[in-house]
Amino acid sequence: MTNTWHDTVRNYIEILKPRETSLIVLIGACAAVLAGDGHPPLDRLVLVLVALLFASAGANGLTNYLDRHIDAKMQRTRHRVLPSKRIHPAEKVLPLILSLFIAGLSLAWYLHFFCFLAGLGGTLAAIVWRKRWTCVFPQGVLASCAPALAAWFAIRASPSWLLISLCLVIAIWVPLHLWSIMITWRDDYLGAGISFFPLNLKTDEAAKILVGLSLLLYSASIAACFISKSSWISVVMVNLMGIILVYTSIRLATSISSKRSWRLYKLSAFPYMGLVFMAMCLDTLVRG
Repeated sequence: MTNTWHDTVRNYIEILKPRETSLIVLIGACAAVLAGDGHPPLDRLVLVLVALLFASAGANGLTNYLDRHIDAKMQRTRHRVLPSKRIHPAEKVLPLILSLFIAGLSLAWYLHFFCFLAGLGGTLAAIVWRKRWTCVFPQGVLASCAPALAAWFAIRASPSWLLISLCLVIAIWVPLHLWSIMITWRDDYLGAGISFFPLNLKTDEAAKILVGLSLLLYSASIAACFISKSSWISVVMVNLMGIILVYTSIRLATSISSKRSWRLYKLSAFPYMGLVFMAMCLDTLVRG
């Protein structure tokens, strides 16, 4: 059956991973507000958001394209647009992906050279950090910190302890988020020939590492909260989300199940990262 035009549009949007892209843009927007002490120039803030949207969508689309053969081997991902051949041949998506990527980097160049370097470095790291590669560090961390770095340098040309603390939160979050879904779909990854850390550990050992990462992420979030001079409202929010995160990871470690690891994976994304960054951002906006 021939796809209608809106099916085709939906397929192209799906390749760009809109949920992941939305979280990236949200984190970048919060970093820009924090860099501007609650009052970044509106025109630059809008350009930052557009640059992040284009560049992150392009990078996500490119990794989808490069990972299509591995995705086709996995039960979780085999129904994605490219493995299922809803768009075929796969090369048809490249003009859109490359156009978004170039547009995002062009805007980053206009905003600040450091912003451009962060965007370019993050994209290159994202290309390297794919399912067939074993290193979360440093590729995955660089790719995930790039949006916050790019947004910060677009507003403020110099780093600060606050920027370092934000990147530390992201750096701890990356393995927690990734490894929790790898535990959830352990057999799926192994069946696709992917056996790197933490899949080469026993599940209970890997779950204990996630507990440690949850505690570290909670601690780093509290530190970032205090460095940003957040009010008690943000402190309460960060503590609430941190306690829920640690509790969820402990439950997983005490009773291993794919359902519990999936819950940790979902919790660590928007509910945790989104709300923690939003809390600090809104606090800064109110003070600004």
